[in-house]
Amino acid sequence: MAKIIMKKTVFITGATGNMGWAGFQELYKRKDRFDIRILARDSKKNRKKLAPYLSDPSVTVVWGDLMRYADVLEGVNGSDYVLHVGGMVSPAADYYPEKTLKVNVGAAENVVRAVLAQPDASEIRVVYIGSVAQYGDRNPPHHWGSVDDPQAPALFDMYALSKIRSEEIFASAGLSHWVSLRQSGILYPGILSVVNPTAFHVPMGGVLEWATIEDSGRLLANVCEDWVPESFWNKAYNISSGEQYRMTNYEFMNRMLSSLGLPSPEKVFEPQWFALKNFHGMWYKDADRLEEILHFRANVPVDEYFASMKSKLPWFYNLAFLAPAWAVKMFMKPFAFEKGLGTQWWVENDEEKFLAYYGSREAYEAIRSWDDIRPDSLPKNCEV
Repeated sequence: MAKIIMKKTVFITGATGNMGWAGFQELYKRKDRFDIRILARDSKKNRKKLAPYLSDPSVTVVWGDLMRYADVLEGVNGSDYVLHVGGMVSPAADYYPEKTLKVNVGAAENVVRAVLAQPDASEIRVVYIGSVAQYGDRNPPHHWGSVDDPQAPALFDMYALSKIRSEEIFASAGLSHWVSLRQSGILYPGILSVVNPTAFHVPMGGVLEWATIEDSGRLLANVCEDWVPESFWNKAYNISSGEQYRMTNYEFMNRMLSSLGLPSPEKVFEPQWFALKNFHGMWYKDADRLEEILHFRANVPVDEYFASMKSKLPWFYNLAFLAPAWAVKMFMKPFAFEKGLGTQWWVENDEEKFLAYYGSREAYEAIRSWDDIRPDSLPKNCEV
């Protein structure tokens, strides 16, 4: 007699975004064991993206909005797992900070309310995706930290504030099984082609411990497996792809430009364009804690991974090496001077942000060459 497999239902918000899509793709590989329910905005882009799955009985799409409780409730009804990945992120969060706070916190409230409305609420596993931004400015020598560190968002970072408040909503709601997985920067092919003023908000001397998009997708799928221990729940964890993905922001910029065949940062950016402080990012003392439980890392060597990202971009990116340094600099300069978010616009037009990101007029004027902002090499391992 054939064994009957009782499939679990997983509800995902933000499934058409980068991390949510990776999680959906990984769960779809396991559709013999999971039915997948998605909440997606009814847009032409999302309709096209989800079209190949609409006829699959393992996939249900709820066309709706995180800010409408009825839509969220429809997704949560009958679900065994709720993966709340959705919300506003950068760069939209930088352009619309007040809306970001309203949407992200409101969405968290709707998800929690919908879960608690279920007759089997105590059995539902709820996963919230937090952010490294919750820790705030952690430039060296304060660049090592853990999930137990205080949460102190950078000045003007409404996204970070929204993630802190949202996590508090999940942690204090009385849910029987919740977890906050604090995501770091995500490496995915599109990051090589993303250009906006926030690139200059990032201090070259700062650090980040990155997570690959594939590891992030496996993480979301693995958290839904029966073998996850009861002791995993009702805690927070940091997400990363491990020690080899620890980079200073200068190292990251070098790798990114090099993978595209472009000149070094020194040749295409003015050093004054980059902020000196007030941006999130740290390396984790507890980096392996989540991996030891959920086993989601592929451990792809970091240089090999950057090469693979390049290979997945459209063909014309292979011609990027033809661009001379002066042309790249001319292309990038307007982003540094963009009204509102450009670091160089702040110099003359927004004293509060200028001081928050540079510290003082003297510190800014002291940046005369790349030698003034290029960081020293830092040990990548931490003896806890």
